Amino acid sequence: MNKLYVHTENLSKDDLERIEKIIDKPLSKQPGFYLAAEVTVEKEILSRLSHELKIDINLVPAHFNPENIKLVISDMDSTLISIECIDEIADFAGLKPEVSKITESAMRGEIDFPESLRQRVWLLKGLTTDVLDKVYQERLKLNPGAENLINGLRKKAIKFALVSGGFTFFTSRLANRLNIDYSKANVLGATDSILDGSVVGEIVDGAVKRDFLLKICEDSAISLNQAIAVGDGANDLKMMNIAGLSVAYRAKEIVQQHTDVQINYGGLDLILDFLA
Repeated sequence: MNKLYVHTENLSKDDLERIEKIIDKPLSKQPGFYLAAEVTVEKEILSRLSHELKIDINLVPAHFNPENIKLVISDMDSTLISIECIDEIADFAGLKPEVSKITESAMRGEIDFPESLRQRVWLLKGLTTDVLDKVYQERLKLNPGAENLINGLRKKAIKFALVSGGFTFFTSRLANRLNIDYSKANVLGATDSILDGSVVGEIVDGAVKRDFLLKICEDSAISLNQAIAVGDGANDLKMMNIAGLSVAYRAKEIVQQHTDVQINYGGLDLILDFLA
């Protein structure tokens, strides 16, 4: 049975009545959100209403069973954290606008991700690795609700995986800081603490992200229906498409269109609503 989630602590009487009229069902108030079951309404109608009211409204598909969830896997840049790390690294070389333009195009699915990454990493050549630490210490911020989400999952014995088309310098530190169970990302090439403009080994693109999810599930005896995948860019769609539930977090339009649920206004911890 599908369920409609209205992710807000409080609705005005007018907005509550308006939503109930549209879905032709009463909403029941839960801790932190409103809920209705067996709702039949077009996704486009809910999307327009969500944007108009500036709250997240999601219809979770009937096949999703929250009691069976064992794993949440998330992208890093602009999903778990608020920045694109490579863009901030490039800022130290005075190349942020140029690199950001390539990043945005790749996240919209307009250009090949591995080639776009090679282009951007080449532009970083000559920077010292100290720059990476400055980005981590001074610019990297968790997105709202990130820690609450991971802590909430831990209480439910649900594992958390971080997979990124970014770099291990950042994923490894976040994994230690947040006690993340699994992580995977790209390795930046460097010689004598100077970036050499290369990526070492396999590039983590959409197919590698998908395969990482598959491997975790296989190694842990978890079915794909027991996994939730979260992301914001086209590079995340291959893993999101095979997960039991796909969550677009403040995502590019192509991702909004091809995912089960979307979070555009609240924090990442709204995902816990689906597991309540």
